[in-house]
Amino acid sequence: MGKMVRPSPEILKLPLVVRAEMAMKVAFDKVIEEHVREGRPVCVWRDGKVIEVPPEELRTYPSHSH
Repeated sequence: MGKMVRPSPEILKLPLVVRAEMAMKVAFDKVIEEHVREGRPVCVWRDGKVIEVPPEELRTYPSHSH
């Protein structure tokens, strides 16, 4: 597991919902990177059903942490 980083004072001034969304985006990016590195698919909800996205397709997912 990664090292926990103390957020900057500017981040702490943001509303909780904004900070939560930022954290979810970082977590999403980490999961995608890990699955691509390990060659594992990710299950996602798409068009009303659960599908497996292969690691090759995950490489094209946009990053949210930039």
